Amino acid sequence: MPSDVELAKWTKLIPESEIRRLLRYNVKYYFAGGKPGVIPTGAFPMILMRLALQELESVFSGREIDVIEDYNYGPTDGLPDVRKTLANFLRERDSINLDKDEGWKQVVITTGSQQMIYLALDVLLNPGDIVIVPAPVYLGFVNVITKLYGDTIAVPGDKDGIIPDYVEDAIKKAQRELGKKPKLIYVIPDSDNPSGTTLPESRRRKLLEIAKENGIYLLEDAAYREIQFRGERIKPIRALDEEGSTVIYMRTTSKEVSVLRVGYNLMPPEIREEVVKAKGYHDLCTPTITQKMAKLYYELYFPKFIEKVREGYRKRYEAMAKAIDESFPDGTRTDPTGGFFIWWESSRKDFDSKKFLEEVAIPNDVLYVPGEAFYPLTGRIYDSSEGSLVDVRKRTPKNGMRLGYSYNDPAVIEEGIRKLGSLLSKSV
Repeated sequence: MPSDVELAKWTKLIPESEIRRLLRYNVKYYFAGGKPGVIPTGAFPMILMRLALQELESVFSGREIDVIEDYNYGPTDGLPDVRKTLANFLRERDSINLDKDEGWKQVVITTGSQQMIYLALDVLLNPGDIVIVPAPVYLGFVNVITKLYGDTIAVPGDKDGIIPDYVEDAIKKAQRELGKKPKLIYVIPDSDNPSGTTLPESRRRKLLEIAKENGIYLLEDAAYREIQFRGERIKPIRALDEEGSTVIYMRTTSKEVSVLRVGYNLMPPEIREEVVKAKGYHDLCTPTITQKMAKLYYELYFPKFIEKVREGYRKRYEAMAKAIDESFPDGTRTDPTGGFFIWWESSRKDFDSKKFLEEVAIPNDVLYVPGEAFYPLTGRIYDSSEGSLVDVRKRTPKNGMRLGYSYNDPAVIEEGIRKLGSLLSKSV
C-alpha cells in the first residue's frame, strides 16, 4: 500500500462486526449468529433449489438467446414478475393496501435487507443527522449510521420492546438540547434482534403516531415476521400507515425461505426513487436467478413449508429457554414469541460477558455474542430514570448476551446451554 495514501476515516471508526469476527471460531455449541438452520424434510435449501431449477428449466427450455436475455442484467428495482408476486404476498399476508394492478410498482427488490438498511440510511443521512434506535439494537443497523457519520439516540425498552413515551421525549430533547430533529425511528416489531421482544399493537400505533406528528420516517424491519411460532399475529406498522407516507418497510427471504439474499421493500415514493438510484451504484441489480427462485418459492412452496419451519424454531426456542431456566445463575431472560434469539442478563451488573466469552466460553467450545456489541459506538442513550440524554459509552451495560437458537437442533442446544450455565454458575 502506498505510504502516503490515507484510508477513509470510517475505517478507523468502526471495528469489525463482532458477529463476523466470531464466525471464525469453530466450536461445538454455536449460539452467536442468526444463521437459519431449520430444514424440514422436502424443503430447502437442497430440495427446494433442485425443484426451483427444474421449474426454471421447463420455463426456459426454448431458444438459447431467450434464456441468456432472461438471466442477463435486470431492472435495478427488481424483475416485474417477481415484484408482482411479492406485492400479492404483502397484500395477503400483511394486509397492506397495495393496488391490485399497479401496487407492485411500489415494491423494490434488494440484495438482502442489509442492503436496504444501507440504502435507506445513505439516502436519508447527512453527517450529524440523528436516528432513534432501541437499546439494545441490531448492530448491522447502528454501525451503518456510524459509517455515514450520523448520530444515534438509543431508547430503552421492557419485555414488550421499545417504549414509545421515551421515544417521544427523546425526540423533544434532541430538538431542545442538540438543535436537531431526528430523521428516523428504527424498530424490529416482531421478535426483535437482539432482544427477542415483540411490540404489541398499541405500541405500534403509538410509534406511527409519534413519527407522523413529528414529520419523520419510521423504518420497520420485518425480518422475523414469518417466524412467529406462538401468540397472535399482529399487523405490521406499515399496514397501519394506509397512505404509505411514513413507514419504510423491509422484509427478506433470508429468514423465511433459505438464504437467497432477496429483500423486498416498500417505502414512500420520494425515498423509493433515491433508493433505486443509490442501489444502481451498489450492484446494478440483484441476481436474477435468486429473484426467480424466490418467486417460485412464494408461489408454490411457502404455504407447504412455513409451518414446518416455525415448528422447528419453536422446538429450538423451547429447548434453549428450558435449559437457561434450569441451569443459569441469577439473571433475567426475554421470552420471545418467534425469531431467532433470547437475550439474557446477569443480575450482577459487574459481570463482563465479553471477557467471560474470551476467557471461559470459547475455550470450552461455546459461542454467543456479548451484549455490549448491540449498543451504538457513538451517540447518546435516553436515561429513563433522569429523563436525560447521556453519552452511550457511559451507559453501555456489559452483563448481557444474545443467545441464538436458530442454527442447532434441540439436543445440541440443550447440551450446550447447560454447559454454558454450569460455566456461568462457577464464575458469576
